[in-house]
Amino acid sequence: MTKPFLIAEISSNHNADLDRATDLIKMAANVGFDAVKFQLFKIDELFSKEILDKSKLHRQRKNWELPLEFIDKLSALSRSLGLKFGCTPFYLGAVYELEPYVDFYKISSYEILWLKLFEACCDTGKPLIFSTGMANAMEIKNALAIISRGKTKDITLLKCTSEYPCNPENVNLKSLETIKRITSTYDTGIKIGLSDHTRSLGVILRAIHRYELDAIELHIDLDATGVEFKPGHCWLPEEIKLLVELLSDGQKADGKAYLGPTESERKERLWRSDPNDGLRPLKETRRNFSSHE
Repeated sequence: MTKPFLIAEISSNHNADLDRATDLIKMAANVGFDAVKFQLFKIDELFSKEILDKSKLHRQRKNWELPLEFIDKLSALSRSLGLKFGCTPFYLGAVYELEPYVDFYKISSYEILWLKLFEACCDTGKPLIFSTGMANAMEIKNALAIISRGKTKDITLLKCTSEYPCNPENVNLKSLETIKRITSTYDTGIKIGLSDHTRSLGVILRAIHRYELDAIELHIDLDATGVEFKPGHCWLPEEIKLLVELLSDGQKADGKAYLGPTESERKERLWRSDPNDGLRPLKETRRNFSSHE
């Protein structure tokens, strides 16, 4: 199988600092990601007035906003490093503000009921990734119905559990089988992946190798000081590097369908037991063997 498309979800761990945001992008490129993703929101267009009036905690997320003027610089840097640049629009105007700069849109699990956002993203024709945390089969089908009527033909659906961090027993990877059955009825060849909140190597490797996923999204942080690091679902550089190395090793191990000795085994073949007396090595090898004393 091929290596899945790896997406670095930077979210708000940029801390509204352009230098930190660029460092996160550079780190993502260095450890082996294929894409980076940010989030574009305005707090008063993300939460209702009723919540903001009553919750200081939600009002404080104003500090998590990504300045719009960063977008063109972050997009240019990402592309210069060979990364796809994506972003989640959390208000309708953001779809159009992002359009000149993104290679793909991402819709979060919390917005799956907001079908107008799906319509706006799909009207651009750009690739769309969307997460399905908390969603049931009908809600996923409703989103897919909107997508199928739009211009977008490059679609990736991510299985997700909206728990931060997510316990492995709550991931329910088997539901990927149900998701694959649902998406198999669509003509566009929908890709399937996982948006991870477990920070578990075991979960990621199991998901990829058991369910042959096309994409993996990981929340990342640079140094454990990002505003979203504390809950425990964000991966750090060394953890990501190990994961990418394991994926690479696993991919190399697939090898070829050819059944027979590898090039590295050819010398050892001479040291197999001889079929006549059961002793190692083969008699021909014994005859040609020189003393090692």
